[in-house]
Amino acid sequence: MYIVLYIVIGIVCLFILLALIAPKKYQVSRSIVINKPLPEVFQYLKHIKNQDNWSPWKKKDPDMKQEFIGNDGDIGFIAKWDGNKDVGLGEQEIMNIVDNDRVEARLRFFKPWKSESDAVTSVKDVGDGNTKVTWGFSGVNKVPVNIFMMLYNVDKHVGKDFEEGLVSLKEILEK
Repeated sequence: MYIVLYIVIGIVCLFILLALIAPKKYQVSRSIVINKPLPEVFQYLKHIKNQDNWSPWKKKDPDMKQEFIGNDGDIGFIAKWDGNKDVGLGEQEIMNIVDNDRVEARLRFFKPWKSESDAVTSVKDVGDGNTKVTWGFSGVNKVPVNIFMMLYNVDKHVGKDFEEGLVSLKEILEK
């Protein structure tokens, strides 16, 4: 009886320890330089529907169901999607736009797991008609998800998707 009690106490202590040391926040971003003037790049990026042309997730499920609410490129615009296991179910809402600087959005995922992230696409003039685009997102890992995130490298897995998307974006805008 005491052995079982010690095992249970040990598991609970291990869980608490892992919950304390596991990452509570995550942030992933990637950048690319595009040979186009900043205003032209920003004008394209502020429209969420344009992501269908360069987003790696649209390529993972070209048949996903989509719904749009509001005026694309304006604060409050919402893009909803319902796709296969690779893209899940969720929505993206434009929360803030700083002209020729950044678009801030809230990502809400409902399936395969529920979570929220803050997404930012920003632009910076790097001279000679070139624009640096940085695409990323961040959020909070709640317990017990943060424990599982010790085994899953978000930066590695999502980062490669961001890199793929930015390369597609560059190809589109430099044509």
